[in-house]
Amino acid sequence: MATTLEEIRENFSLLDDWEDRYRYVIELGKELEPLAEGDHSDDNKVRGCVSQVWLKPHLADDKVDPVLTFVGDSDALIVKGLIAILHATYSGKHVSEVLSIDPEAIFNELNLREHLTPQRSNGLRSMVERLRKIAQEAKV
Repeated sequence: MATTLEEIRENFSLLDDWEDRYRYVIELGKELEPLAEGDHSDDNKVRGCVSQVWLKPHLADDKVDPVLTFVGDSDALIVKGLIAILHATYSGKHVSEVLSIDPEAIFNELNLREHLTPQRSNGLRSMVERLRKIAQEAKV
């Protein structure tokens, strides 16, 4: 079963230093549903990331407000963990909800921006932009 954003928030609050949080983020990435080899394609590749990142979205057939789900992968363990946090934040939500989520508030709450390199922060922003674009295009 996938980790929820509330569980991530709770676990972050229990960890005192960033080293422990960093290890936790990596563990989250290890729990991700694997992405099929064939889905490591240019269509699923996220541009703007230093690491290799792929997000494969799926939209439910609901024409009014479809549900966005996705699977993702990266060649970097910490980035896989960031994908897991994005999965907990966005996957399984209606596109209207995806578009209403303030990712900056979540990242600030978890102190992610403070502890990520500028390149990782840019990659995280690129992943969020990709998911929001998919949701925006699906919105009727």
